[in-house]
Amino acid sequence: MPSDHDVVLCDGCLERIRWAITVNGRRQALNAAPDPNGNLAAHTDHTGTLKVRVLTAERPTLEHAEWQAMPHVATCTSPRPRPRSSSRPGRRAAVRPGAWRWNR
Repeated sequence: MPSDHDVVLCDGCLERIRWAITVNGRRQALNAAPDPNGNLAAHTDHTGTLKVRVLTAERPTLEHAEWQAMPHVATCTSPRPRPRSSSRPGRRAAVRPGAWRWNR
């Protein structure tokens, strides 16, 4: 059972959540309490970081010190709107340079 020292409140629904790091290095919010219906396996590594992985057909069971968790996005009653992505990701809006005029 995980400790409560890393529990925070969701900005939208004010439920208790924990932030974890996925296998790909991204942050993911989990419900704070273990959930037998969840599809994630979470554990705290040797540095104290909460890590999470998806329970897949290749690895369907919990291993070692993992506990079953539910992603908070699946249960949040008041999710924050996601920012709109631009039509050209990775590009910044810029001012196009105009023609130079030299006054003499």
